[in-house]
Amino acid sequence: MTKPPRSTPPRSKPLLRDSEAPIRSKPRRKRNPAQPQLLFDPMPDRVEPALAELKAHPPKGDQWSWELKWDGYRLAVHIEPQGVRILTRGGHDWTHRFPEIAEAGRALGPATMIIDGEAVVLDAEGRPDFGLLQQSLGASGKTAGNRASDAILYAFDLMYLDGHDLRGVEYRSRRHLLEDTLNGHDGAIRLSETLDVDPTVLLENVCRLGLEGIVGKHLDQPYRSGRTGDWVKVKCVQSEAFMIVGYEPSTASPGGFGSLVLAAYGGHDLVHVGNIGTGFRQAEMTRLRKMLDRLRWKRKQPPVPYPGKADIVWVEPTLIAEIEFRAWTGDGKLRHASYKGLRERQDNADVYKLD
Repeated sequence: MTKPPRSTPPRSKPLLRDSEAPIRSKPRRKRNPAQPQLLFDPMPDRVEPALAELKAHPPKGDQWSWELKWDGYRLAVHIEPQGVRILTRGGHDWTHRFPEIAEAGRALGPATMIIDGEAVVLDAEGRPDFGLLQQSLGASGKTAGNRASDAILYAFDLMYLDGHDLRGVEYRSRRHLLEDTLNGHDGAIRLSETLDVDPTVLLENVCRLGLEGIVGKHLDQPYRSGRTGDWVKVKCVQSEAFMIVGYEPSTASPGGFGSLVLAAYGGHDLVHVGNIGTGFRQAEMTRLRKMLDRLRWKRKQPPVPYPGKADIVWVEPTLIAEIEFRAWTGDGKLRHASYKGLRERQDNADVYKLD
């Protein structure tokens, strides 16, 4: 018996009619800052800061953005739904030490963000003064833990905004977002202004004003933690001659030292102005150590009053060192000092005289 012929099955209908255009994605709408709980990217607990490489001269090219180098403490301000956290460069929570900055951060809410900036205290002429910041914070001694109620955060980058991790975004876009975010705010969190001028001319004027230097940021680079070369700094350098009065031995380098003890003249007496442990090549360190050991101090009292607790090998005040440094601290010590070389009295090397 022959099978009946199969009937042709009806053709299936297309999923989309020819007249229908494919669905296209729409531009993302601006997020509602009143809904910070709708996160696309979780806020990092902490971001290792991007650091600037020290350069002797500003790099050339129009791909750099320039601003002042602020003389203070690097901070990251985390503004979250549950409150504000202020973290130091090393990751310590110093929210309680910067109450005005924390309050200004709360005023930027309810959006969520991480602002990168530098906390400073301004002097009477409106210049950042690291010594005043130290005094305000009580950075040493029994007053450690004080609050810097007069500190200002100069914001220069934005790492996270309202559910979006911005570290992969180029700097020029992060900068636009930061400017929009801080528009109209001039309290304890302020925008670090970019300066559209030739960086060489800018540096000359910055140094003439007694400021610390300038910072350049590559406009096309993302936010990368550490010293990557995306950010550079050019500093205003001071250089003076100081007397070497001792050294701190080093356990890592038996033939070298951990640091040199420096002194300047205060009237007719030598006054301790700080210790220095950077700027030495190994050969120079070894040579210096041999010279210093031949000049060991043979009296009971050291050549200068010394407040430190470290074991110091005191020497006769004979050798004079040329030292680069950025500034003086409030207690009369060299800040960011670096060794350049030995000077000779025959080279008109007058030991620095304190005012």
